[in-house]
Amino acid sequence: MSAATTRSRTPDRLCAEAVDLARSAAEEAAAPGVVGEHAGLVSEGDRVVTHFFECKELGYRGWRWAVTVARASRAKFVTLDEVVLLPGPDALLAPEWVPWSERLRPGDMGPGDLLPTDAEDLRLEPGWSGEDEPAPNAPVSEEMAELVEAEDAEVTAGAPANLPMAPSRGSITSVAEELGMRRARVLSRYGLHVAADRWEESYGAKTPMAQAAPASCVTCGFLSPIGGSLGQAFGVCANEFSPADGRIVSLTYGCGGHSEAAVMPKPPRPAPPVIDETRVDPFPLRPSPDSGSVSVGADGDSAELGHS
Repeated sequence: MSAATTRSRTPDRLCAEAVDLARSAAEEAAAPGVVGEHAGLVSEGDRVVTHFFECKELGYRGWRWAVTVARASRAKFVTLDEVVLLPGPDALLAPEWVPWSERLRPGDMGPGDLLPTDAEDLRLEPGWSGEDEPAPNAPVSEEMAELVEAEDAEVTAGAPANLPMAPSRGSITSVAEELGMRRARVLSRYGLHVAADRWEESYGAKTPMAQAAPASCVTCGFLSPIGGSLGQAFGVCANEFSPADGRIVSLTYGCGGHSEAAVMPKPPRPAPPVIDETRVDPFPLRPSPDSGSVSVGADGDSAELGHS
């Protein structure tokens, strides 16, 4: 360890004794009555010491006023460097800053708010892919064909009348049961209109959110269509940040979370500066005689001193 390092860790005697100077500087920078007791000092280098004072300001628990003083070489007077409020080891600190896109929660959007959607948002995908291959679970796919060939059919000998349960075919009830339509009653025309009016009033074109929206739900990528006759006018919102998430919305409804409302562009990068070191621009030391208001024929004294 060098001698310079040893000296820097040992507080200077005059700087360490300048507690009153440091306190007066802290009280001048802070509000009256918020500077507490002296909380120690630390050596910052050769003849540089920082004094700490407790902070009594409400909301700044554990913070300290740090006053740095210094002394020049061979000088007998201590001077003030800076005064700053710093957090201590047990200080009450604000939480770590989180970007707004991560702070936003479902239901935070209001009328007129816009939620920019990134161009590479994982929740969205193109409406067409160009692939003509059937889905893996489609009846015409190769995977399903292989499964059909691998299945072993169990054949029961005897006539259908000898089976434990005879199959029922030809009746409307049995066909409806195979199609999954086991409801005895369905909505009437009146019931459909009442539901449509109720949904239109809650999430329709006349709501404040829809009036301030940049576009309607019919062009939004988060709209999930529904079947039946109501699918011609309504759909289901699938945007978790929209106030209508999971709700039946009208196709004329809209909010600031529209998928095409505002795609965030990448910030432009400025071009690097170009420095031309091969060219010299001459600058005259004296102005041209005919460049100003001084006449060309002026005498030498007036030419040197100008005119008034």
